[in-house]
Amino acid sequence: MAKSGVLEGDSTMAAAAAKASELKKELQKLVTEIVDLDDINLDEIDRAQYVLCNLKELKLKKSVSLKVRSNHNSGHEIVSGAVPEEFKCPLSKELMRDPVIIASGQTFDKPFIRKWLQAGNKTCPRTQQVLSHTILTPNHLIRTMIAQWCKNHGVKLPDSVNRTDEEGLTKADKDHFVSLLKKMSSTLPHQKESAKELRLLTKRLPSFRALFGEESLDAIPKLLSPLSQAKLESDLQEDLITTLLNISIHENNKKLVLETPNVLPLLMEALRSGTIETKSNAAAALFTLSALDSNKAIIGRSGALKTLIDLLDEGHPLVMKDVASAIFNLCILHENKARVVSDGGVRVIMKKILNRTHVDELLSIVAMLSSSQRAIEEMVELGAVPCLLSIIRESSCARNKENCIAILHAICFSDRSKWKEMKEEESKYCTISQLVENGSSRAKRKASGVLERMNRANYLTHTA
Repeated sequence: MAKSGVLEGDSTMAAAAAKASELKKELQKLVTEIVDLDDINLDEIDRAQYVLCNLKELKLKKSVSLKVRSNHNSGHEIVSGAVPEEFKCPLSKELMRDPVIIASGQTFDKPFIRKWLQAGNKTCPRTQQVLSHTILTPNHLIRTMIAQWCKNHGVKLPDSVNRTDEEGLTKADKDHFVSLLKKMSSTLPHQKESAKELRLLTKRLPSFRALFGEESLDAIPKLLSPLSQAKLESDLQEDLITTLLNISIHENNKKLVLETPNVLPLLMEALRSGTIETKSNAAAALFTLSALDSNKAIIGRSGALKTLIDLLDEGHPLVMKDVASAIFNLCILHENKARVVSDGGVRVIMKKILNRTHVDELLSIVAMLSSSQRAIEEMVELGAVPCLLSIIRESSCARNKENCIAILHAICFSDRSKWKEMKEEESKYCTISQLVENGSSRAKRKASGVLERMNRANYLTHTA
């Protein structure tokens, strides 16, 4: 029987050697093509990495096979603690349960490498190579080898309480999370300490953001427990708002967060009375939450747009970008455009644009509002036409030029009194015709429409 086993092993090794020879030939061919081609073919590079990975696995399999045979022949049994290094995850240093290959060709245990990637890392933990993608490919060969090794040596994978789950969290992590939520109903020092730690955890680890979405934990209401106090201290308010922003980034949390009682009032109070960072993060949270159309409607009906417009009017440079982004997102919903106009948004925004403040973000909002006749009338009264024409002349930003001509196109079709001003601009600087020549496809289309309108007006005048 022993002899039969040896022959069987020799046969397996011969097959592995033949396979290695084939892989080497393929690798040689791929490397030659990659080096000879002028352009870089990413598919061939990925294939070469895959072949190298297979060669490495064959080498590992041969090495482990020889170790196992040697131990069987000598009559010594490998103890469960003596796990071959090639079967250990480089991150956890434990026997791998679910080995996967990443873009660098290295193999890791899936929960641990997933946690590494979810933390925002873009490199291989082992080689420091920048990863071309984050796809995790099952390593069936290593998995089979580990299973066989465990069977041969009576090793059972332990169900440790610290083993990570599919989200990359351990049971200890979850228990700590629950304890932090519990402290949010405790004394003020405990609340502050827990709020700060929850802010940091949800910033660094997406898996903690996901935990807030688990209904059984009732996490968001527990996070907001300090709201029962008469007045929040500014640092606690900032940490709560920032944590809400962090957990709102998770796609599955957006609806849950906004439909939780007290969230919107908390955000609006922060916009009105928070620190500069708190105001900025509250606006950013509204921007993130408004990715859902249903949330756009809820936020619009809450009166938040008026609060955002007032904050925009205040003009603090560290807040304006987030405020403008939130207003823009909310205006994608038609009914919110009307709210911005009725809440005085056109006057505030045009005043900033006239002063050349955050022109990029604010022009995008005005372009959206230009579908409203009332908005057009207010723009004209505030001197929009000469301002927009000068931005087209002065700006090097194609997007700004496009938005300007789109607004002018709407004005041109709504207010004939401004045709003369546009004609004079065109005669003096050829501003609009240059856009027809050099603008984006949308800018060319809008500019052509304006010129056509003005030319038709000239023709009618001459005919009359």
